[in-house]
Amino acid sequence: MNQGKTKEEILAATGATLGVNQATFDVKAGEIFVIMGLSGSGKSTLVRMLNRLIEPTNGNVYIDEANVSQMNKNDLRDIRRKKISMVFQNFGLFPHRTILENTEYGLEVQGVPKAERQEKAEQALDNAGLLPYKDQFPDQLSGGMQQRVGLARALANDPDILLMDEAFSALDPLIRRDMQDELIEMQKTLNKTIIFITHDLNESLRLGNRIAIMKDGEVVQVGTGEEILSNPANDYVKRFVEDIDRTKVYTAQHIMEEPTAVTTQLETPSEALRIMVDEGMSNILVVDKDEQLIGFVTREEVESLLHQGHDDISSVVQSDVPEVESGALIDDLFDVIHDSETPIAVTSNKGELEGVIVRSNVIGAMTTDTQYDVINNNEDDTEIKDSTKEELDHE
Repeated sequence: MNQGKTKEEILAATGATLGVNQATFDVKAGEIFVIMGLSGSGKSTLVRMLNRLIEPTNGNVYIDEANVSQMNKNDLRDIRRKKISMVFQNFGLFPHRTILENTEYGLEVQGVPKAERQEKAEQALDNAGLLPYKDQFPDQLSGGMQQRVGLARALANDPDILLMDEAFSALDPLIRRDMQDELIEMQKTLNKTIIFITHDLNESLRLGNRIAIMKDGEVVQVGTGEEILSNPANDYVKRFVEDIDRTKVYTAQHIMEEPTAVTTQLETPSEALRIMVDEGMSNILVVDKDEQLIGFVTREEVESLLHQGHDDISSVVQSDVPEVESGALIDDLFDVIHDSETPIAVTSNKGELEGVIVRSNVIGAMTTDTQYDVINNNEDDTEIKDSTKEELDHE
């Protein structure tokens, strides 16, 4: 390996398989860090090295400042019992123990008193929606329910770190997606540090805050889903992601643009209309003095106010502007933009206008090109009647 030989060359020369090769990465507290790759890439070997189920032959593993690679047996056992829990693909439940007994097993090994460990186990089962089944045995539950028991058992210990090795791979597609949803919801509350192993790119993109892609024992790229899709590190990663539906990965933030123009509800009809004429707009978003979105007005209504001599446009502001936050997936925007006469407003959690999304941007997001052509959000209104300009000039 130190001579730069490939995994195949080492196998041919020595008969030994290089499981993990110079893998270096860091995991942030509270994130879901996904390690993914095809079968044989080394991902399961790597995750088992983190808690020394497999001994590293070289290198170090740190949890905070503690070097796991150099711990004695007692310290390592303590780390495994209290700091790290693991969820396996094959559930790993004891068939002769009830669901409650399976869930409290880790606490039992720690020597936690029976009443206390049962209380914690019941709370973990309740969080997983399985408390009514606590007295049943594993073979009385479906595969998805058994996997939830495995997850509840891991969480009953209240670990800082959760290692999940292909935890959902054996489940049916619908159950698998349900488990992914449950993990996402659980993480919002528990905020664990999760290292999730999978060979499914869609799963990794859906779950991971960041993703490490492995090939032949090496980590070839680490980044967010968006970074990997938009800037693959090499041809292998590029081929890996070329068939991914980008609308399920990219968010509103990636395709929104700065509003061409906005106005306030106290703006005069003549000035609001002048802005729309100059920008070729059939409607315009309306905000207050703090940039909070109020709604929109149409050119037709503003022209009517102008003829009637109104002082401002507040009386015709319509509030039904579709709003999304910047983290909304593009896949969720199709129905919204299809039914809307206005651009989609991208707002912060405080209601501040951050950008707008027009129909052409949503359609462009379906292509593999990461550069989107921005088309004017009122394509049909680029030609302004001379009479309107003349009337504004006169006004």
